[in-house]
Amino acid sequence: MYDTALKLYQISFPHHEQREKGSQEKILSDSEYHFCLIYDKAVFVGLILYWESTDFIYVEHFCILPEMRNKQYGQKALTLLMEQNKILLLEIDPPVDDISKHRKKFYERCGFVQNSFSHIHPPYHKENGGHSLLIMSCPKQISQSIFDAFNQYLKNKVMKNVFM
Repeated sequence: MYDTALKLYQISFPHHEQREKGSQEKILSDSEYHFCLIYDKAVFVGLILYWESTDFIYVEHFCILPEMRNKQYGQKALTLLMEQNKILLLEIDPPVDDISKHRKKFYERCGFVQNSFSHIHPPYHKENGGHSLLIMSCPKQISQSIFDAFNQYLKNKVMKNVFM
Protein backbone atom coordinates (compact mmCIF):
# COMPACT_ATOMS: atom_id res chain seq x y z
CA MET A 1 0.00 0.00 0.00
CA TYR A 2 2.95 2.32 0.62
CA ASP A 3 3.83 2.23 -3.10
CA THR A 4 0.23 3.08 -4.05
CA ALA A 5 0.27 5.99 -1.60
CA LEU A 6 3.57 7.25 -3.04
CA LYS A 7 2.13 7.17 -6.56
CA LEU A 8 -0.75 9.39 -5.40
CA TYR A 9 1.76 11.70 -3.71
CA GLN A 10 3.81 11.94 -6.92
CA ILE A 11 0.84 12.81 -9.14
CA SER A 12 -0.63 15.27 -6.62
CA PHE A 13 2.35 17.54 -6.02
CA PRO A 14 4.83 19.19 -8.38
CA HIS A 15 8.36 17.81 -8.13
CA HIS A 16 9.68 20.85 -6.24
CA GLU A 17 7.09 20.17 -3.46
CA GLN A 18 7.99 16.48 -3.05
CA ARG A 19 10.53 14.90 -0.77
CA GLU A 20 13.14 12.69 -2.35
CA LYS A 21 12.45 9.00 -1.77
CA GLY A 22 15.29 8.55 0.72
CA SER A 23 14.20 11.59 2.71
CA GLN A 24 10.60 10.34 2.80
CA GLU A 25 11.66 6.90 4.00
CA LYS A 26 13.97 8.34 6.66
CA ILE A 27 11.31 10.49 8.33
CA LEU A 28 8.94 7.54 8.68
CA SER A 29 10.85 6.59 11.84
CA ASP A 30 10.36 10.02 13.44
CA SER A 31 7.75 9.82 16.21
CA GLU A 32 6.39 13.29 15.39
CA TYR A 33 5.75 12.38 11.74
CA HIS A 34 2.54 10.66 10.69
CA PHE A 35 2.06 9.02 7.29
CA CYS A 36 -1.68 8.28 7.34
CA LEU A 37 -3.67 6.58 4.65
CA ILE A 38 -7.31 7.55 4.24
CA TYR A 39 -9.79 4.75 3.60
CA ASP A 40 -13.51 4.38 3.09
CA LYS A 41 -14.01 0.88 4.41
CA ALA A 42 -11.43 -1.11 2.40
CA VAL A 43 -11.05 1.46 -0.40
CA PHE A 44 -7.97 3.70 -0.38
CA VAL A 45 -9.00 7.30 -1.05
CA GLY A 46 -6.06 9.48 -0.04
CA LEU A 47 -3.30 10.36 2.38
CA ILE A 48 -2.42 12.98 4.93
CA LEU A 49 1.19 13.43 5.98
CA TYR A 50 1.63 15.58 9.05
CA TRP A 51 3.92 16.51 11.93
CA GLU A 52 2.66 16.80 15.48
CA SER A 53 4.57 19.07 17.82
CA THR A 54 3.65 19.99 21.37
CA ASP A 55 1.88 23.15 20.22
CA PHE A 56 0.49 22.46 16.76
CA ILE A 57 -0.05 20.01 13.92
CA TYR A 58 1.58 20.86 10.60
CA VAL A 59 0.01 19.22 7.54
CA GLU A 60 2.93 18.83 5.15
CA HIS A 61 1.13 16.96 2.36
CA PHE A 62 -2.54 16.10 1.90
CA CYS A 63 -4.23 14.63 -1.16
CA ILE A 64 -7.26 12.65 -2.24
CA LEU A 65 -7.41 10.44 -5.32
CA PRO A 66 -8.80 12.51 -8.22
CA GLU A 67 -11.74 10.17 -8.72
CA MET A 68 -12.62 10.35 -5.00
CA ARG A 69 -12.64 14.14 -4.66
CA ASN A 70 -15.80 16.10 -3.84
CA LYS A 71 -17.08 13.29 -1.62
CA GLN A 72 -16.06 14.94 1.68
CA TYR A 73 -13.14 12.59 2.38
CA GLY A 74 -10.75 15.51 2.74
CA GLN A 75 -13.08 17.39 5.04
CA LYS A 76 -13.58 14.30 7.22
CA ALA A 77 -9.82 13.69 7.47
CA LEU A 78 -9.21 17.28 8.57
CA THR A 79 -12.06 17.04 11.08
CA LEU A 80 -10.34 14.05 12.67
CA LEU A 81 -7.13 16.06 13.02
CA MET A 82 -9.09 18.93 14.56
CA GLU A 83 -10.18 16.55 17.32
CA GLN A 84 -6.59 16.65 18.61
CA ASN A 85 -7.44 20.14 19.95
CA LYS A 86 -4.26 21.69 18.59
CA ILE A 87 -3.72 24.48 16.12
CA LEU A 88 -3.61 23.06 12.59
CA LEU A 89 -1.20 24.67 10.15
CA LEU A 90 -0.70 24.12 6.45
CA GLU A 91 0.71 25.94 3.45
CA ILE A 92 -0.93 26.59 0.11
CA ASP A 93 0.11 28.24 -3.12
CA PRO A 94 -1.11 31.82 -3.49
CA PRO A 95 -4.58 31.77 -5.15
CA VAL A 96 -3.70 32.90 -8.66
CA ASP A 97 -5.48 30.33 -10.85
CA ASP A 98 -8.66 28.24 -10.66
CA ILE A 99 -6.99 25.27 -8.94
CA SER A 100 -5.26 27.33 -6.24
CA LYS A 101 -8.41 29.43 -5.67
CA HIS A 102 -10.50 26.27 -5.34
CA ARG A 103 -7.99 24.78 -2.88
CA LYS A 104 -8.06 27.90 -0.70
CA LYS A 105 -11.88 27.90 -0.65
CA PHE A 106 -11.87 24.22 0.34
CA TYR A 107 -9.67 24.92 3.36
CA GLU A 108 -11.80 27.93 4.31
CA ARG A 109 -14.93 25.73 4.23
CA CYS A 110 -13.09 23.38 6.59
CA GLY A 111 -12.50 26.21 9.07
CA PHE A 112 -9.04 27.42 8.07
CA VAL A 113 -8.13 31.10 7.84
CA GLN A 114 -5.31 32.77 5.96
CA ASN A 115 -2.52 34.40 7.93
CA SER A 116 -0.71 37.50 6.71
CA PHE A 117 2.86 36.37 7.41
CA SER A 118 5.37 36.41 4.58
CA HIS A 119 6.52 32.80 4.24
CA ILE A 120 9.09 31.01 2.09
CA HIS A 121 9.07 27.22 2.32
CA PRO A 122 12.63 25.80 2.21
CA PRO A 123 13.49 23.71 -0.86
CA TYR A 124 13.07 19.93 -0.96
CA HIS A 125 15.86 19.61 -3.56
CA LYS A 126 19.35 21.11 -3.65
CA GLU A 127 18.86 22.52 -7.14
CA ASN A 128 15.71 24.44 -6.14
CA GLY A 129 15.18 27.61 -4.16
CA GLY A 130 12.46 28.07 -1.59
CA HIS A 131 8.98 29.00 -2.73
CA SER A 132 6.48 31.50 -1.42
CA LEU A 133 3.39 29.99 0.20
CA LEU A 134 0.46 31.20 2.28
CA ILE A 135 0.04 29.98 5.85
CA MET A 136 -3.44 28.82 6.78
CA SER A 137 -4.45 27.87 10.29
CA CYS A 138 -7.42 26.41 12.09
CA PRO A 139 -9.39 27.29 14.16
CA LYS A 140 -8.13 30.90 14.02
CA GLN A 141 -5.27 33.09 12.90
CA ILE A 142 -2.00 32.50 14.69
CA SER A 143 0.16 34.94 16.62
CA GLN A 144 3.62 36.06 15.58
CA SER A 145 5.11 33.81 18.29
CA ILE A 146 3.29 30.72 16.96
CA PHE A 147 4.38 31.58 13.42
CA ASP A 148 7.97 31.97 14.61
CA ALA A 149 7.77 28.62 16.45
CA PHE A 150 6.34 26.99 13.32
CA ASN A 151 9.07 28.47 11.13
CA GLN A 152 11.78 27.16 13.47
CA TYR A 153 10.09 23.74 13.60
CA LEU A 154 9.85 23.67 9.80
CA LYS A 155 13.52 24.54 9.33
CA ASN A 156 15.02 22.54 12.21
CA LYS A 157 12.77 19.47 12.33
CA VAL A 158 10.63 18.99 9.21
CA MET A 159 13.30 19.97 6.70
CA LYS A 160 16.30 18.68 8.66
CA ASN A 161 18.36 16.34 6.48
CA VAL A 162 15.92 16.75 3.58
CA PHE A 163 18.74 16.42 1.04
CA MET A 164 19.70 12.76 0.71
